[in-house]
Amino acid sequence: MKKFIILPLLFLSLVSCEATKPAPKSSESMQAELDEVKGVLGFILERMGSSFEQVKKEIENANKVHDLQLDVGSPSIGNPKAKIVIVEFTEFQCPYCARITPYLDSLTRANPDKIRLVYKNFPLSFHKDAPAAAASAMAAQKQGKFWEYRWALASNYQSLNDSTFIETAKKVGLNLDQFKKEMVLDADKQAIIDRDMKLGSEVGVQGTPNFYVNGKRQDRFSPQLIEQMLIDYDSL
Repeated sequence: MKKFIILPLLFLSLVSCEATKPAPKSSESMQAELDEVKGVLGFILERMGSSFEQVKKEIENANKVHDLQLDVGSPSIGNPKAKIVIVEFTEFQCPYCARITPYLDSLTRANPDKIRLVYKNFPLSFHKDAPAAAASAMAAQKQGKFWEYRWALASNYQSLNDSTFIETAKKVGLNLDQFKKEMVLDADKQAIIDRDMKLGSEVGVQGTPNFYVNGKRQDRFSPQLIEQMLIDYDSL
């Protein structure tokens, strides 16, 4: 999307400069000038390997509010009625997911009433240990400690195995006998993963982590984005 930013600005500058001319224009004249602008933009887009339809689709996708199935049992932390809802499509073997986890932990701790964070499974096909890790997190969820387990397991993205899962469960105070029985990736847990992945594919998730804020996809999710939203929240 970055390469498209200059295009609306160019369009606006070409159109707005007409406001300085006192003579009124006929509708035919204005249409001719708009067609000329469109032709220039079309030439630029063609050189960039894009089209008006592609740009239009990108803009529509950026502004679309998706139904992200918030209430289907997905792990959620924070105020259920928070004005800022972050949906994260993620997994446990992704290094980038692990890297942003401490920030998400501190963010939700600092803003329990203002932010709701919802977890969606999206294990990438080449991360073979991610589904088993997701299943172990579901076992922790059954004991009411999904988030404690999630935060603790994140740094172990390079060593996801049963021993790591059990050690993490012990660290966060889970009932180990129950956990060992429920950590297995069975058909029910796989169905939950498949459900989340189907939803992710439908709304445009292609990698991890992928964030949606208040239903809108955020290709450039950052702490600065959320901090500005919190400022705006406090000003209401």
